[in-house]
Amino acid sequence: MNFLYKKQLVFFFGLISVLASCKITKSYKAPDLNTKNLFRDQLTTDTATLANKKWQSLFADTILTGLIEEGLNRNLNLQTAIQQMVAAEATLRQSKAAFLPTLDASAGVTRSKSSLASLNYPAGISINTLTTSYQAALNTSWEADIWGKLRSAKRAALAGYLSTDAAKRAVQTQLIADIANSYFNLLALDRQLEITEQTLQIRIKDVETMKVLKEGAVVTGAAVVQSEANRYAAEVSIPDLKQSIREAENALNILLARAPGPIRREKLADQRPIADLQTGVPLQLLVNRPDVQQAEYNFRSAFENTNLARTYFYPALTVTASGGLSSLQLKNFFDNSIFYNLAGGLTQPIFNQGINKARLITAKAQQQEALNNFQLQLLTAGQEVSNALYAYQTAVEKQETRSKQLDALQKAVDYTEELLRYSSATNYTDVLTSEQSLLAAQLSSINDRLQQLQAGVNLYRALGGGWK
Repeated sequence: MNFLYKKQLVFFFGLISVLASCKITKSYKAPDLNTKNLFRDQLTTDTATLANKKWQSLFADTILTGLIEEGLNRNLNLQTAIQQMVAAEATLRQSKAAFLPTLDASAGVTRSKSSLASLNYPAGISINTLTTSYQAALNTSWEADIWGKLRSAKRAALAGYLSTDAAKRAVQTQLIADIANSYFNLLALDRQLEITEQTLQIRIKDVETMKVLKEGAVVTGAAVVQSEANRYAAEVSIPDLKQSIREAENALNILLARAPGPIRREKLADQRPIADLQTGVPLQLLVNRPDVQQAEYNFRSAFENTNLARTYFYPALTVTASGGLSSLQLKNFFDNSIFYNLAGGLTQPIFNQGINKARLITAKAQQQEALNNFQLQLLTAGQEVSNALYAYQTAVEKQETRSKQLDALQKAVDYTEELLRYSSATNYTDVLTSEQSLLAAQLSSINDRLQQLQAGVNLYRALGGGWK
């Protein structure tokens, strides 16, 4: 290697070092979002949170835990989220490999014939115008990451991969909540059907009682007809409840990636609501809520894409090289047939129809959009925590009042029935009103219980529980 060539190499790599020191991309910094009062009325400073508990510890019902485990293994939405992670991981690997030079191998045979007229040789000279050449070569190309283009692309790909991981965990937390809530809803429907069927049996007996009382001239025929209508009112609601149970079973089977079919289950009375309602502090949503994490990773990816867009305004330095063997005779292919070339060049965009400017404007807009979505996701998380916590509290409050209401209505039914038998101070309309009110209150009490169970599950999910 001669001295001049060495000087050229020194100058070339020195130029790369100088250009690389010119930093045009920005370092990522997490946005400062306000988390004050996200939980509304919950001003605790205790960092203990329900989200840190494993989901298996929340449910004593082994059938329910088995269903959740099955759902985590088979749910199709979760499987899709995992495949999205696989694709994002491949993109990340490719972005890392972009720092390395490309390498291609080629081999070829070229047969060509030229016309004598085109060669412009003097007359009388004999030359072979038919030639065959053989060539085998390696070609490589490498772009120097002067402005941080490749580094920004790699960081964007990493943020994209982490976003898909957070999305998978968000699907998992939602799946746990959906299975538990669907299971509790199914138990509530079972209990409502049970109470309605018990009520129907009571009203069938009421009809017989009214017929006996009519024979004794205690009530009129109108009371008998009213009792029959009351009996049918209870009976007609049973098919609707059975349909709701069938649909709830089918919906739960979808979460489990099963075909429609029955679901084995316990009783509503055996379920215990989540008692530990520690919410922690709102700032913990940033590390506990997968969807909030996903929103931040999406913002980070958009931030790096903006960095990437800036680099297109600056020259790209590319080094290309090729070398191999070339010969006009195959028998002499390995004899003195080596060739090579090395080239390096800068490409500076001057006019490209506004593509670079449009790319940067678009990237900045998408970055702001991602920031807005990040803030919205955090606010939504706070809203869900507040709603679930309040729903739990109101369900508890209603149960105490509902218990008193049920006691009073049961007494009203008993008193009016007794009065109907032994006194003219009442009529069957009073009995009818009391019975209908009692059934409505009994069904509502089941809804109160369901609200408490589901609110505990929803609070667990809203805090980010279920993936740790």
